[in-house]
Amino acid sequence: MPLRNTAEAYGSLAKFLHWTIVLLILPQYFLVEAAEALPKGSLERLQVMSWHKSIGMSVLLLAVVRIAWRVVNRPHPSPLGEAWQRKAAAAGHGLLYVLILLQPLTGWIVSSSGNAPVTLFGWFQFPAIVAENHDLHEAFEGVHKFLFFTLLTVAVVHVAAAIYHHVVLKDNVLRRMLPFARPAA
Repeated sequence: MPLRNTAEAYGSLAKFLHWTIVLLILPQYFLVEAAEALPKGSLERLQVMSWHKSIGMSVLLLAVVRIAWRVVNRPHPSPLGEAWQRKAAAAGHGLLYVLILLQPLTGWIVSSSGNAPVTLFGWFQFPAIVAENHDLHEAFEGVHKFLFFTLLTVAVVHVAAAIYHHVVLKDNVLRRMLPFARPAA
C-alpha cells in the first residue's frame, strides 16, 4: 500500500491518521459519562478525566499532522460527478477538520480556565492556554458539549454518505479510505 494518495485510494499515512483519530474520538463521550458518575474530586474521577484530556490532546496533535499531510499530499479528485456533490463533500470534510481541531482546543480552554492541568498521558503537561476564569470555564463547557454533538452529527452524515456511495451508487468512495481495502477494478 503506497504512502501517498493515488487516483484509486488514499495513501497508508492518510488512512492511518484518519482511522486513528476516529478510534480515539469514539470513547471520549463514554469517558466523560463514566467520570460524571464518580464523586466530584475523587481520584478515580480525576484519572478518568485525565485519560479523556490525554486522548483529546492526542486527537489535536494527530489532526494537525493529518491536515499538514493533506496540504502536502492532496487527495485525488473525488469520483463524484455532480458539482453540488463535490461541494457538499468538500464542505463536509472542511467542517469535520474544523470540528476535530476545535473540540480538543475548547476542552483545553475548559481545563485551563478551571485551573486543571492537561497532560499527555502523564508524559508532560501542556501549558495553560488561558488564565483561570470561572465565567470562561462555564461558557466553554457549553461550547465543548455543543461542538461534540455537532461533530457527532456531521460524522454520522459523513458515514451515511460513504455507505450511500458504496451500497447505492456502487462507486469507490468508501473503499478509497478503508484500511486494507483494494480499490474496485
